Amino acid sequence: MQNVVSKGKDIEEAIELGLELLETKIENVNIEIIQSPTKGFLGIGSKPAIVKLTKLESVDSLQQPNKKDFENPIGLMEQMVSEMNVDKIAEQSESNLLEQDNHMDTLVSDVLVGKAWVKNGILYCKASPTHFPTVTIGEGVKLYRNNQLVTEKMTIITDEDVLEIKVENEEKETKWKIWIDESKLKVLLYVEPGYKITRKLPDIEPDQHIELVVQENKEIYNTLSYSDVIQKLESLRVKHDLIHQGEIVKALEAKEPSTYEIGTGIKAKEGKDGWIELKIDIQAHNGVTVNEDMKVDYREIKTIPAVERGQVIGLIHPPIPGQPGVTVTNEPLPAKQTYPIVLQKGKGIMTVDNKIVATESGRPKIEQKGRLVKASIMPKLTHNGNVDLSSGNIRFKGDVEIFGDVEKNMIVEAEGDIIVQKTVNMASLIASGAIITYGNIISSELSAGKNNLLIAELGHLLGIIHQNVEKMIAVIQQLTQSPAFKSSDFSRGGLQPLIQILLEKKFKSFPPLVKKYVEIVGKGEDFLDDDVWREIAVSLTKLFLSLTNEVISLDWIIQLSQKMKELHEVSKSPVEPNSYIFIPSALNSRIYSSGNVFVIGQGCINTKIHAGGVLKIHGIIRGGEVYGRLGVEINETGSERGISTVIAVPHDQKIKIKKAMEGTILKIGNAKHTLTDTKYDVMAYVDKNDRMVFK
Repeated sequence: MQNVVSKGKDIEEAIELGLELLETKIENVNIEIIQSPTKGFLGIGSKPAIVKLTKLESVDSLQQPNKKDFENPIGLMEQMVSEMNVDKIAEQSESNLLEQDNHMDTLVSDVLVGKAWVKNGILYCKASPTHFPTVTIGEGVKLYRNNQLVTEKMTIITDEDVLEIKVENEEKETKWKIWIDESKLKVLLYVEPGYKITRKLPDIEPDQHIELVVQENKEIYNTLSYSDVIQKLESLRVKHDLIHQGEIVKALEAKEPSTYEIGTGIKAKEGKDGWIELKIDIQAHNGVTVNEDMKVDYREIKTIPAVERGQVIGLIHPPIPGQPGVTVTNEPLPAKQTYPIVLQKGKGIMTVDNKIVATESGRPKIEQKGRLVKASIMPKLTHNGNVDLSSGNIRFKGDVEIFGDVEKNMIVEAEGDIIVQKTVNMASLIASGAIITYGNIISSELSAGKNNLLIAELGHLLGIIHQNVEKMIAVIQQLTQSPAFKSSDFSRGGLQPLIQILLEKKFKSFPPLVKKYVEIVGKGEDFLDDDVWREIAVSLTKLFLSLTNEVISLDWIIQLSQKMKELHEVSKSPVEPNSYIFIPSALNSRIYSSGNVFVIGQGCINTKIHAGGVLKIHGIIRGGEVYGRLGVEINETGSERGISTVIAVPHDQKIKIKKAMEGTILKIGNAKHTLTDTKYDVMAYVDKNDRMVFK
C-alpha cells in the first residue's frame, strides 16, 4: 500500500492511524490534510480530522529521480491512483469513523446523564435511575409538559416527557390625551410612548438544575403624530397663535411618559386700587433707644411728626384699571375690578382737588383698612401733675403726655399715644397708638392699639358668621326650587318665617354668635372708624335677632354676605407699626399691644403680656404668662424655687432665652415642654412634625 486516507479526532490521531496502516514512519510519508476537526456541542455534530498519507519513494530513488516522471506529472498521478486499493482504504476509514462515533456517543451519554439543557429554544434532558434533572421556571417563561402548562415554579422533568417552552413577546400602544385646565389658560398634552418587548430564551449548559430565564429586548416607539395633535386642538377650538410648536415637537419625540404645555392663554393683568401718596413722614418711630449696656436713653425719644396749617399731607391717586386677558379658546378674561379709596376726613383735614391738606397744626394721622382711609390731625394734651381724683380720668382724641403718676383706679384713654413720666399704679392706660412710661407698672392694665384688638376680634367673629350665612344661602336656594316653596306664602311674604325655621332646626348656634358680635360693636363703637361694622350689626339684628314685618329677599341676604366678606378681609390686614409699648418693669399687671412690647428695665413679676409683634424682656420674668406673635427674646426666666412661668409663641416662631430656670414652660404652637433644670442660651422651635427642637 503506497497511500491511505485515515480519520481521527484530531490531526495527530489521524496521522498516527495512517502510519500504522502503511507500516511506516512519518518521515517516509507525504501528508495531505483533507478535513480539519470541529468540536460541535458536546460532540454532537462534531467532524473528525481526515488526512491522506502517501509513501515516499526510497532515498535512492529520490536521489536519482526518474526524469520522465517530472516531465509527465499527470501520468505519474494516474499510476499512483491505479495502484491504490480504494475499497480497502474506504472500508478502513469507515471502520475508524464508526469506532470514533460510538466512542463519542458513549462520552456524550456519560456527560449528560441526570442533566437538563437548552439548545436553540428547545429543552432537553437525560434522566438516570438515581437522579432526575430539575428546572426553575422564570418570569416570562411558560413550560408545557405533555401539552399541560406547568404551574409550579420548580419542577422535575424526565426524558420521557414531551417538553415545550414558550416565551411571549409584549407590545403596548402609545397613549396620549389633550385637555384644557380649569382656568382655561393652559393646554396640556400627556404622552406615554408605546413599546415592544421581544423575549428570547438563551442556550443553557447542561446541569442537574437549570433556571429558565429569558433575555428581553425593549424597543420604545412613539406613534403620536403632529396631525393627531393639531386635529385635537382644532376640535377644542384652541387659538392657533397661542400654540407652542416647540413643545409639540418635544412630545412627538418623547421616550418617557411626560406632560407638555402646548398652549398658553394670556392672563389678565391686575390693576391697582386707588392709593394715597404721602408727602410727609407720618411714621411713629421706635420711641426710646436702648444702648449696648441695655440702658435706656430717654433723651433720644423721637419727636412726634407734625404739620403746619395749610400743609399738603398727601395726594389721592385714582385706581388704575387692569388689562383683560384671553383663554386658549379665545374667550376674554376680565381683569379684577379696581376701586378708588374712600377718604374719611377727620378733624383738621380738608381736600383740594386730589390733595389732602391740614387745616390745623398738629400730628398727622393716616389710618387705612382696605379701601377706607381716615385722615386727621391729632392734637396733644399735656397734663403737668398726677392723674388722680382731683384731675379725674383723662380721655382725649389725640396724644396725651402726663408728667406725674397715674394713681389707683384712674383711667387715661387716648386716640393717639400716651406718655407717662412716672409710675402707673393700679390704673388703666388705653391708647390707639403707643404707650411709653418712664416709671414702673404696678397692678395695672395697659392696652396699645385697642382699636386694632377690637377689629381683630370682630373680624374673627364676623368670619364665622359669614360662613354660616353662606351655608344658609345655599340651603335657601335649594329650598326655593321646590314646588312646596313656590306654592307657599314664603315666596310672597318674604323669607323671615323660613329663616326662623332654619335657625330652630339647622342653625341653633347661629343667634348667640350674632348676639356676641352686636354686643362687641356696641361696646367698642368709639374705636370703630368704619360705619360698616355698625351697619352689619344692624342688618344681622334685623335678620336673626328680632321679629320684623319687613319683607326680606334672598338678594338682600346675598348683598349682606358680600359686605361681611369684604369687611372680614379688611380685618385681617396687619396692625399698624406705631402701636407698641415701652416700659421699665411690671408687677402683677396685664399688658396688651397690637405691635411690639419692650420691657427694658428689671423685668416682670406675675404679669401677663400679649404682643402682636415681638416681645423683648431685657431683665427677668418670674411667674405669669407671656406671648409674642413674632417671637420672644428674654434674658432670664423662672426661678430657683420653680415658679411656673409660661413663654408662648405661634408654631412658626422661636423662643430665645439666655438663662431659663426650673419651672419655665415653653409653648410653641401645640408643642409644650417644661424645663426641670437650668439651661443657658436656649433657642426653641418646632420642626415639620410639630416636635419641639432645641438648638
